[in-house]
Amino acid sequence: MSQRETFNERPVYSLSEITKSIESVISKNYVRAYYIKAEVLKLNHYPHSGHCYPELVEKENRKIKAQLRGVIWSAQFRNINERFIAITGEPLKEDITVLCLATIEFSAQHGLSLHIQDIEPTYTLGEMARSKREVIERLKQEQIFLQNKQKQLPLLPKRIAIISVETSKGYSDFMVTLQQNNRGYRFQTTLFPSILQGDKAIISMPHQLSEIAKRNQEFDCVVIVRGGGGDVGMSCYDNYTLAAAVATFPLPVITGIGHSTNETVTDMVAFANKITPTEVAYFLIQKFHTFESQVDEYKDKLVKKVCELLQNQHYFFSQISQKLRLSTGNIKYKKEKELQATSQQIQHATKQYVLKQYNALQQFQTKIELLHPENVLRRGYSITVKNGKSVRQASEITKGDTITTRFWKGEIQSKVLGES
Repeated sequence: MSQRETFNERPVYSLSEITKSIESVISKNYVRAYYIKAEVLKLNHYPHSGHCYPELVEKENRKIKAQLRGVIWSAQFRNINERFIAITGEPLKEDITVLCLATIEFSAQHGLSLHIQDIEPTYTLGEMARSKREVIERLKQEQIFLQNKQKQLPLLPKRIAIISVETSKGYSDFMVTLQQNNRGYRFQTTLFPSILQGDKAIISMPHQLSEIAKRNQEFDCVVIVRGGGGDVGMSCYDNYTLAAAVATFPLPVITGIGHSTNETVTDMVAFANKITPTEVAYFLIQKFHTFESQVDEYKDKLVKKVCELLQNQHYFFSQISQKLRLSTGNIKYKKEKELQATSQQIQHATKQYVLKQYNALQQFQTKIELLHPENVLRRGYSITVKNGKSVRQASEITKGDTITTRFWKGEIQSKVLGES
């Protein structure tokens, strides 16, 4: 037996000796399988071989407290994953807490590892529920849980931003229902393509929401629709990052992610949530139909009110017309009486005036008759005429003139013999 090498009076061991010692200790002390709770930091699944080498960690205050490598052989991984999907609705993936049944093994080549024989999906399901409750509580503590529900959806939500995949059946159902509505309503839609399930959706959907937010003046609301694929990959909708992005979004967000078993946190914080994309389309169409019905109702009420007003006004004007006829008749009768009295007064005054003027003319005529030459001659006066003209003074007569003197009865001619 060779002598062991020493250094500073201490024995030197080879690496294989140490690993064999560790292997011996572990094999003697860890002889059975243990239930171990851990978080899957990285899955490290290799589809070609089917083997999986998850990195398992334990965290405290979001810092890694312990870390160990796991091993799941291909046959076991396939069975575990199928059962995991059947119970949780999700495949085995990263960033979930698992309860695994594993043996603790050590090999000189690969070191310490957990050889996982089984993973209990019901435990993970409980952890997912706990995580979901924590996300809900956090959103409430930050006072953003109801923030999107308090947004105001326009009366006619016509301009719609859609987060979906163009090849998704849910997107197709939504568009067909929206565009082929039997009322002929027209919508403006813009698609923002996004991954809709799995861990990548947690990055993809918030990114598209931020893109829509930059153009929020162009839209009335946002819809998130997906269809097909069952409930697999739905845990992303319980993620805080996505739920917070929806809760704080400046426009109303309506979800139709086809998840009928449980309401996700994203559904809870959205302005409205529907089970299927088709129901989201009907929800938007109903807004237009409700508005149209209200318009028709208001139109009927308006027509009825106008008819009532016209009827009331007709009655009012009938009453006014009747009163006017009565009043006009009274006024006419009164005015006729007044006119008749005025006419009589005018006639009487005219007669009086004519009589007065007649009397004045009679008096004037009497005066004229009294001044008539014949009447003057009758009173003993005479008129001397020379050449057919009356003589008013003696100087108008000269010697030798023949003059005529007219009396009331008869006349004489005289010849002037001399001047006076």
